[in-house]
Amino acid sequence: MCRSVRPDKGEPVDVSQKPTRDELRRRAADLVPVLRANALASERNRGLTDETVQAMTEAGIFRLRIPERFGGYACDTRTLVDVGIELGRGDGSAAFNTAAWWIMSWNVGMFPDEVQEEVFTSPDVRVCGTLAPTAMAVPKDGGIVVSGQWNFNSGAAHSQWKLLSAILPDGEGGAEPVLAIAPMSAFEVEDDWEVSGLRGTGSVTLRTQDLFIPTAKYIKISALMQQQYASVLNRDLPIYRGPMVGAVSAATTGKIVGLAQAAREAFFERVPGRPITNTGYASQIEAPVTHLQVADADLKIDEAEYHARRLAEMVDGKGLRAEPWSLKERAYARMAVGRVCQLGMDAVNIYAMASGASSIYSTIPIQRIQRDMQTINLHALNLPSTNLELYGRILCGQEPNTFFV
Repeated sequence: MCRSVRPDKGEPVDVSQKPTRDELRRRAADLVPVLRANALASERNRGLTDETVQAMTEAGIFRLRIPERFGGYACDTRTLVDVGIELGRGDGSAAFNTAAWWIMSWNVGMFPDEVQEEVFTSPDVRVCGTLAPTAMAVPKDGGIVVSGQWNFNSGAAHSQWKLLSAILPDGEGGAEPVLAIAPMSAFEVEDDWEVSGLRGTGSVTLRTQDLFIPTAKYIKISALMQQQYASVLNRDLPIYRGPMVGAVSAATTGKIVGLAQAAREAFFERVPGRPITNTGYASQIEAPVTHLQVADADLKIDEAEYHARRLAEMVDGKGLRAEPWSLKERAYARMAVGRVCQLGMDAVNIYAMASGASSIYSTIPIQRIQRDMQTINLHALNLPSTNLELYGRILCGQEPNTFFV
């Protein structure tokens, strides 16, 4: 039996029952009917239903990026892609929040080990957060004091902690961003998530004033970009042997592929027997234009999945071999997300435009899938044009114009 010991408590955690990649993918696939059944309610409530979160908790979905010593699964990114695809097939909002929770859990794994002990009191703990430094911090004995607000806190209502970014003066006339963690009780919620897509994510605004953050609970983002992590116990684990840009990017691609697959399934569920209005086609599925559309969309989904899996294999392989990342590889991590988004959006648009006017009703999944995919494409770290430009800059021998690479 394989056992890991929580260092400050001496309590053994049994990790012998860690599920395989295939088992986790199967669990996620089994969740699809539940996620689909609750998707409309989540959208109308502007937040995931408790039933959705409970079902994913029971399946162990939130444990994929929690260290094993806390009862987590510490999965590689190929597992995240497999599971993310299935969740995306079920509900875009549930898949988006899960990917965000995975990313934030991985980030917490870079903090000092004693901070992880405080946060990971359960293997199912959820941490929401944002990387954009939209608040200000000032030094204080023993830490910093943060004031400000952060938009787009996906899954805040079902989270116990928040990762936040803020600008901290360096005392020499300059400033740099830091990443910090605090319990959800430290924040005021502004219920402002009135949006067109990913409504079920409940990505509300959070704010705080004069919040004291102890030194151990914040890290300079410049250090993280150079893989200077504060954790001792996680430092040599394969999933942490790589830059943040790789881990974050690979964690998010699966849900995009899955959402495109959901559009394909939704289209083919309705197409048999549907006529093409004002034409001689009594069944849409017999029309040559339909054949061209579905072939084009299907290939775009395949191409999107290729980039998702290629990136995951790069992240996992380099982590296992402890290989350094080149600047081109870092930029590819961003580009791959942009390309997956671009191809996924193209595929979903094809299915949506081929679904007819009856598809605009809120009870028909294709219109929600299209809005969710558009919203994912607009995310600052996903936007295809921005990510393609970054990759092109590197290919042309120019310096990156972003810190997140």
